[in-house]
Amino acid sequence: MDFGGGEEIRFELLGSAGVVTLTRPQALNAVTHSMIKALSRALAEWEHDPAVSLVIIEAEGRAFSAGGDIVDIYNAGRAGNPPVDFFVDEYRLNSKIAHFPKPYVALIDGIVMGGGVGISCHGSHRVMTENAQFAMPEVGIGFFPDVGGSHLLPDLGGHFGMYLGLTGNRIRYGDALWSGLATHTTKAEYLEGLVDRLAETGDAELALREVFVPATRETDQATQDAIDKHFSQPSLSEVLESLEADAPNDAFAAKTLATILSRSPTSVNVAFRQITQGMMLTMDECMRMEFRILNRMLHGHDFYEGIRAAVIDKDGKPVWEPASFDAVDPEAIDAYFAPLADGDLEL
Repeated sequence: MDFGGGEEIRFELLGSAGVVTLTRPQALNAVTHSMIKALSRALAEWEHDPAVSLVIIEAEGRAFSAGGDIVDIYNAGRAGNPPVDFFVDEYRLNSKIAHFPKPYVALIDGIVMGGGVGISCHGSHRVMTENAQFAMPEVGIGFFPDVGGSHLLPDLGGHFGMYLGLTGNRIRYGDALWSGLATHTTKAEYLEGLVDRLAETGDAELALREVFVPATRETDQATQDAIDKHFSQPSLSEVLESLEADAPNDAFAAKTLATILSRSPTSVNVAFRQITQGMMLTMDECMRMEFRILNRMLHGHDFYEGIRAAVIDKDGKPVWEPASFDAVDPEAIDAYFAPLADGDLEL
């Protein structure tokens, strides 16, 4: 089946399943604009095709998807042409997946971050193996947890989403299952048979029940209690103060504080506010909010500086503007959430 996307993404009909395979293993299946448009076309057709009972999305190689192709974004932005169209199509796809009327089964076997989260974790069934690693690490590159992070992160148990959003830390499949990010966990060796069974039966619940292997939570209770204590605070300044108070005598607080303080102060402020507001918003409202933030980020400093430090020069030494949390202007953060002059994203 040809919905576009070239050699970066493959589409097949297998029994009663529409199967999507990400085929950029050498690039850790980073999501490109052509992949986004192709997947959108496939879902638009399969939604109304009576021969398709469910959709499966999987990936070749050791990563499900490490995110969006940020080098292309960096180059376009630095050339004076921020790739707004890429994000418009990506955000619309994220929303389409969240509203897709048929089972959408994401088989996550390896790293899933950023844009990869957007095409998997909004689906009805999120299946992770022992190889899965989830992260929304955007604050570390001067960005924010987009692709519906505002919708996903507030729903995770025990203030876990705020912790993940502000630190960018990775978790494994046990924490993903416990927090509600994954709906099922299984063994990687079962995936091939699972695809066949899903295609044969067209019944996601039946097929997944047969291979479900419950994973144990990796985060111990003491650490979860600490996360609840610190990340339930009503403001970012109070989160930092709570961590600072415990840091001298608590290794978790000290490490977590150091991690947050290494991130873009602007990004962390934006992330705290978007996750807080996302608790009260629908998926589509979250995407409209994120589109407002995006438009400001694409014309700012920290996003490009973060990409430079992480993947262009690879020096790991971003110079944020402003450089400290104390120097962040609350009105500047407000501006990221203000309505756009020419209207907001329509989904």
